[in-house]
Amino acid sequence: MQFDLKKFFQTGRVPYHAELQLDLSDYDFPGYQITQPVTGTFDAALNGEGVVLRLSLNALAQAECARCLAPVEYPCSLEQEWLVRESELSNEYQELPIDEAGKLSVKELACEELVMEIPTVLLCSADCQGLCHVCGKPKAAGCTCCEGGSTTPVDERLAILKQLLN
Repeated sequence: MQFDLKKFFQTGRVPYHAELQLDLSDYDFPGYQITQPVTGTFDAALNGEGVVLRLSLNALAQAECARCLAPVEYPCSLEQEWLVRESELSNEYQELPIDEAGKLSVKELACEELVMEIPTVLLCSADCQGLCHVCGKPKAAGCTCCEGGSTTPVDERLAILKQLLN
């Protein structure tokens, strides 16, 4: 979705409102995916200083736990607001994805905000113990390899390293 900010500065006497349903499944997010449509709203209104933009999003990020590789779902709700002055439309260092014609890419803006909001390291729980370094099974599933202080390496070629530690 493209929102023409330049035109809105000239004709936007009535506030703008749009319901969003964005498919972001083709974007490459860092460490997670968003496979379901992102829903939300986009609003724009003129005030004495410029245009106030509001973006509200609800998304569900899916990933693997960074410690035990179990599936993780991370629900994300965000609300963000910006003030854009007409003089800023031609600024090449504008923080918003506005092209040279003065059009804002709402889809690109949504992606940028989700990248900033969703952590790149997701865990299935805050106290996740991760995987056993001996057998590779999740420790929460009842791995017994390391009970009683046994830490036998999987690869016997690494046994010499254990002897060096003793």
